[in-house]
Amino acid sequence: MQRKLRMAMIGGGKDAFIGAVHRLALNMDGLIELVAGSFSSNPEKGLESGKTLFLDEERIYPDYKSMLEKEAAMPADKRIDFVSIVTPNFAHFEPAMMALDKGFNVVLEKPITLTLDEAKKIEEKLKTTGLNLMLCHTYTGYPMIKQAKELLANHTLGKIRKIYAEYTQGWLSTFLENTGQTQASWRTNPEKSGKAGCMGDIGTHAFNLAEYITGLEVTQICSTLNTVVEGRMLDDDGAAFLKFNNDATGVLTATQIAAGEENYIRIRVYGEKGGIEWKQDDANSLLVKWLDKPNEIYRTGGAGNGTFASHNTRIPAGHPEGYLEAFANLYRNFALTLDAKINNQNPEKEWLDFPGIKEGIRGMAFIENIVASSESNQKWFDFKI
Repeated sequence: MQRKLRMAMIGGGKDAFIGAVHRLALNMDGLIELVAGSFSSNPEKGLESGKTLFLDEERIYPDYKSMLEKEAAMPADKRIDFVSIVTPNFAHFEPAMMALDKGFNVVLEKPITLTLDEAKKIEEKLKTTGLNLMLCHTYTGYPMIKQAKELLANHTLGKIRKIYAEYTQGWLSTFLENTGQTQASWRTNPEKSGKAGCMGDIGTHAFNLAEYITGLEVTQICSTLNTVVEGRMLDDDGAAFLKFNNDATGVLTATQIAAGEENYIRIRVYGEKGGIEWKQDDANSLLVKWLDKPNEIYRTGGAGNGTFASHNTRIPAGHPEGYLEAFANLYRNFALTLDAKINNQNPEKEWLDFPGIKEGIRGMAFIENIVASSESNQKWFDFKI
C-alpha cells in the first residue's frame, strides 16, 4: 500500500459497543485511518465522540447527510475512501445508498438492512457503481473457520450430509428492554430491528457460518420462533430444520434466553468420511473426526493449515487469537482489496475472502423465510429470495 485508506464512521459514538469494536479492529494492521465521522443522531454527543478520537473538528459532522456531501466535495487526496456504518438495523439502508451514490465504498453491520427489498436495492446500486461492500459477519474471520471451509472445499470429508449450527446467549433472559438498556431496547423493537429479534441478531450468524463453511445453500426451511419473556415484541428463541442444495440436512438453533450463557457459538459438519467441529470458546482449534482413524486437531498457526487460514493468522501457534483479530481480518482483507482496485491491480484470492452483498441478500432472505415458516402450519417452505 502507498498510503492508508481514509475512512468515515456513521454511528458508533461514545459508549457504543460495536463502534468501539470496529475501531479496535480497523486499527490493528495500520492500513486504515479514521478521519471523519457522524457518530450520533445527537450532534452534541457526536461532536464529543469525535473529539475523544482526536479528529479534526471540521470533519466531525452533525449528521451523515452533511458528512457525505462535504466529503464528496473534497479533493481526491483528502476525501474518504469508504464509510463504515455501525448504526442499528433500521439506519443501514439510507446511509449506505447515499454513500454509494457519492462514490464511497461501504462497510455495513449485519443484518444488511431492515428488509430484503432494501438489500436488493443496495445490490443494484453496487452493480451500477462498481463499488465494494463488506458485511460484518465477524466469525468468518477466524483462521480455523477458514481452515474448515478449505477442507470442505477440497472434499476432504467426502459429500456433506449433516450440518448443525448453534448460537446461544442468555443476556435477554429477563425483560431487560424495560429498564432502558440501549442494546436491548432497539434489538427487541420491530421498528428498529426488523421482522426478527433473536434470529435477526444472532441466528443470521449461525446461518451464515453454515453456508460459508460448507459452500452450500439452504433451499428449504421448517422453523419455529418463540417469544419466551413476557411483554417482548420479537422472538428471543428459535430453531429450524434446513435442507441444502446437495440434499444434506441441517439443524439451526439460536436463543438469547439461555440463562448463564455468554456467546456460545458452535458448528458441526459431517460428511461421508468424517466430521468437523469448531467452537468460539476454543477458537484456535478445529477438531476433525474420522470414521476409520483417530481424530485430528488443526491449530491456528500450526502445521498443515491452508493458505486462507495462514493468511488470516497473526501470531505464532499457541497464542490465542480471538474476536478482535477475526474482525480485523475482515477489515484487512477489505482494505487490501480496495487498495488493489485503487492501484489498478488484481487482489489476491485470500484478500477477496470477506462477506459482501451476496451474504447480505441471503441473510435477509433467511430472516424473512424463517419468520414466514414459523407463522405457517406448512411443514417445509422453499427458501425464497
